Amino acid sequence: MISLSRRRLIKGLASIPLASVAGCSTSPYGSTDSYLSQILEPQQQNTVFLWTDIVLQQIRDQRLTPPRAAYNIAMPFAAGFLAANGIAKMYDEPFGIGEGPAYADPEIAYGVAFSIAAAEVFQQPFLIEKYRFLNRFKNSDAKSAAVAWGEKVGRHVVKMRNNDGAEPSEANFYLGRYERREDSLRWRPTGPFYSASPGPAFATFDRGLFPGQGQIKPWTMTSSAQFRATDFYSPDSPEFALEFDHIRQLGGANSQLRSAEQSTIALFWEDGPWGVTPPGHFMYIAMQVLKDSPQPFLELARNFALLAMTQCDASISAWDNKYHHDILRPESAIRQRAEQFANPDPRVITQRDWRSYIPTPAFPSYSSGHSTFGA
Repeated sequence: MISLSRRRLIKGLASIPLASVAGCSTSPYGSTDSYLSQILEPQQQNTVFLWTDIVLQQIRDQRLTPPRAAYNIAMPFAAGFLAANGIAKMYDEPFGIGEGPAYADPEIAYGVAFSIAAAEVFQQPFLIEKYRFLNRFKNSDAKSAAVAWGEKVGRHVVKMRNNDGAEPSEANFYLGRYERREDSLRWRPTGPFYSASPGPAFATFDRGLFPGQGQIKPWTMTSSAQFRATDFYSPDSPEFALEFDHIRQLGGANSQLRSAEQSTIALFWEDGPWGVTPPGHFMYIAMQVLKDSPQPFLELARNFALLAMTQCDASISAWDNKYHHDILRPESAIRQRAEQFANPDPRVITQRDWRSYIPTPAFPSYSSGHSTFGA
């Protein structure tokens, strides 16, 4: 038996809270886990890209769903820009941040405010990331003032978004905010996650993923329903029959029409588990587009804040449409309900063994989240 001295025991116990507080740190530039390492040369790095890399790694490592990832990226990018802009005073903003100390460093304020907001939404302290970031700058009055200002703005933005509808007690439930359909188009859970056979187990999962996402307070839209899609096709219409057959022929796991290239493209844009999800993917694309066209720091910070906020609003709009229209998934339509549609087109037929090439997610189909993120 190994003897454990009192000093060693105390030392070991003392290290536990420190490890817990530090959280799970992200990988720095140069490591294989860093997204920046894949696309940037050392001279192309900057403060905005550094913090973008950090949140993309968190999305990947926490395996966040697209709507949650979209929500999480908005607050840090907005907080970072607002802190920097409060010092530079170049852009008007509607959030009441006010003016920061003119002699403070806006990049330092950006990183500090960003880290505070990111810690709130990702539930990670980001102490190591913040320490690495601040160590890039020499100690000075400008640094001290920027840290204090960044902390103030970060806390302001977090408080501003308190009770915005994203809390689990709101986002995870219907709460009577959407009326369910009663016709053959009504959505129900399906696919490999729940099985596609009808039975008593369905009631357990009937809520779906984030029914309240569409009721979160938007950043840039006037309301979550500002961009409501038009009604879905009638199930007995020619348009419905055309779409039904197209998906059945091309979207099945064993499709004979889909080319290898099309299959690869589908997987690329799926952005499934262990990826950055569609909203994170577009942040990544933005870095690739802008890395060879350098912008002034504040302009770059503003552009990424706008992109992040609109990705969040895209999730709100898409999920509002999904649960407002309550449209079933192709897997349910093709495997179970073709006969209920009363469509005269002979192509609308039941195919019990049909499976989608991309796994069916646990929320209604219309409108498309991927398409909304990319719009």
